Amino acid sequence: MTALITRDELAAAIEAGSVTVVDTLGGEYYTQQHLPGALALVPADVDTRAPALLPDRDAAIVTYCSNPACPNSGQVADRLSALGYTDVRKYREGIQDWVEAGLPTEAA
Repeated sequence: MTALITRDELAAAIEAGSVTVVDTLGGEYYTQQHLPGALALVPADVDTRAPALLPDRDAAIVTYCSNPACPNSGQVADRLSALGYTDVRKYREGIQDWVEAGLPTEAA
């Protein structure tokens, strides 16, 4: 099972530039709103896009989707781990929690 990261830990890591954030919703959801600096990667594209999008398999990566009920972040995190990524965590609460806390987002 993928390790979890809290909102505060993630916010600090984003501010420090020490993490690659992966939005697993993709499409219009990503275009309208995503966490600062997040890259879009949906479950169906992990095998084909991850090597180019995330070349460093030892980098800190955090996946998220909309909220705890959304399975995408876990699916992408599990697949990345299976592909040999060594530092993958999941922000289970997702962008809904991030926005409700008043933290900044970006649009594409």
